[in-house]
Parts: sequence; structure tokens; C-alpha cells
Amino acid sequence: MAVETVMLAPVFLLFIMFLAAAGVLVEAQGEVNGAARDAARAASVQRTFDAATAAAEESVRAALTGECRAPAVSLDGSRWEQGGQVRAEVTCELDLAVLGLGGSRRMTGTAVVPIEQLRRVE
Repeated sequence: MAVETVMLAPVFLLFIMFLAAAGVLVEAQGEVNGAARDAARAASVQRTFDAATAAAEESVRAALTGECRAPAVSLDGSRWEQGGQVRAEVTCELDLAVLGLGGSRRMTGTAVVPIEQLRRVE
């Protein structure tokens, strides 16, 4: 019985480490998707595209802290007009060294929010 335990312990340990790594990746993807949603919402209520860009960047900085390094937001693909839409794409580098895996992984999240029909935009 002791021999089987010694043989299977590394397999169980690797399985637990895999589950922890998968959990970190799923949680980080959720945070990046949420940051993209928040950035698109913050940008959609602004009157100018420059103000929208600044609001989106501030929203992303507030939402992404921790393992995500160098978060960036892009509003490319937005139709900045009445009844248009704001498309926010957020990217960051997830540091995997916390799990002992080394390296990093690029995480990307996208959200689209409509601009109100009667909102005046410039």
C-alpha cells in the first residue's frame, strides 16, 4: 500500500497544480472580460471620443490589478455617432510565475455597448 501511495503522490500533485493553473486562467479571463465591459460602458456615456478613450483607460486601470501586467484598451472598431456603438478590446499579460510555471500569457477581452440614439456625440 505504501508503494502505491508513493507512486501516485506525484500524479495527484501534478493534477492539483493543473487545476490551480486552470482556475487562475479562468479567473483572469473573467477579469479581463469584465474590464472590457466596464471600459465600453464608461466610454459610451462620454460626449467626445477623446473623453471616451480616457474614461476607458481609467476604467481598465481600476479594474485590472494583480497578476495582469501592462493592461491596455483599444476602442478601434467603434462607430462614434448617435445610435452607433463602442467596441472596447482589453489586453494584458498574465504572469504565470505565481504558479511556478514561468512565462506569461496574453489575455484578451472584448465588449460592445451601444450609444444611445438621442445622445449627442462629437
